[in-house]
Amino acid sequence: MTGRGHHDMGGLPAGRVGRTEHDYADWERRVDALAVLMSKRITVDERRKNIETLPPQDYDSMSYYERWVIALGQALIQRGIITTEELGRKMEQVCSRNS
Repeated sequence: MTGRGHHDMGGLPAGRVGRTEHDYADWERRVDALAVLMSKRITVDERRKNIETLPPQDYDSMSYYERWVIALGQALIQRGIITTEELGRKMEQVCSRNS
């Protein structure tokens, strides 16, 4: 039997959940769309596993869709669809556009 993962809050006191509607940022909508497009190749279980294996400090510091981005990227690397180097180059290109 495995212990409880850092992400597993089931049954623990965590305070009230604020149920408010909010608008999503464009990048969050893109991540959601990307996950839908990739759903034939990357399963929800793969994405969940990659999120659940994040180190606790990373998990706590990331937003919901930031975790999705990491999980999708890891799945692509694990499946051999892209390499770490290719992902790094693309990230540099995106960062330079936003500077």
